[in-house]
Amino acid sequence: MRRRKIWILLIVLLAVGSGIFFVMISGPSIAERNLEGLKGDAKRGSYIARLAGCIACHTNSKAGGGFLAGGAPIKTPFGTFFAPNITSHPDDGIGKWSLQDFSRAVTAGLRPDGAHYFPVFLYPNYTRMSDQDITDLWVAMKTVPPVSGKAPDHQVSFPFNQRFLLGGWKTLFFSPGVYKTDPTKSDILNRGKYIVNGPAHCVACHSPINAFGGRDFGHELEGNSNGPNGEKVPAINAKSLKKNGWTKADIVFALRTAATPKGDALGGTMGEVIRDSTAWLSDSDLQAIAEYLMSK
Repeated sequence: MRRRKIWILLIVLLAVGSGIFFVMISGPSIAERNLEGLKGDAKRGSYIARLAGCIACHTNSKAGGGFLAGGAPIKTPFGTFFAPNITSHPDDGIGKWSLQDFSRAVTAGLRPDGAHYFPVFLYPNYTRMSDQDITDLWVAMKTVPPVSGKAPDHQVSFPFNQRFLLGGWKTLFFSPGVYKTDPTKSDILNRGKYIVNGPAHCVACHSPINAFGGRDFGHELEGNSNGPNGEKVPAINAKSLKKNGWTKADIVFALRTAATPKGDALGGTMGEVIRDSTAWLSDSDLQAIAEYLMSK
């Protein structure tokens, strides 16, 4: 009788353990977005591509690579990742993708074959993007001329190169879902919060990460001592900005020109971000970013 109880207990524990393992490797449940009824605007989508930093990450400018043809290295504490080709090439790019394939990739971190993307692809931020922004961006992507050639394989050591483990990572550190407007905040603050936490992903680069590469929640915008390509990324919350003499006008000017209040120039990865992204943004969006950062 006792032996039978032990076996029953072992079976139950195995079942529970298997269930937990399945949940961990499959990741959180993510609602499918229904975008088919939306009409995309390629011109607006091109703007969103700038806002989201697509050009800087997916164009290997230093090596003379094609526009959005991938290959640019991104060095992290876990290894070196290479941004993929996202041109309309049918084999090397995303030319065979559907709108739903694109939406799952950007907002859920899933490849068309169902495998997880590494979070160096910032879907934890892009998941905040509105359905219309996703649709417009997709329409713009379809206009990008095809360029042949695939990016090199990622150079990531074991066990961080095991994609099946990313389901567990998502369960712990990924909270999917579109940004919800705060009715107690002004339109400009809501827009700024959406940009910083969503498509422009400022919060991803300017916040500390834990040992697993997840954001250190509660310390957003407090800086990252080991940011992209090993750079030290400064804090950009209101406390730090004000301490260093920044104003809202300074933030707007810096994001447009790369010039700091002290007359220095922002270089490195941030220089690339300004060149390929923020320098192209509207005055209203830059002002919204400044308004939000100075409120944090």
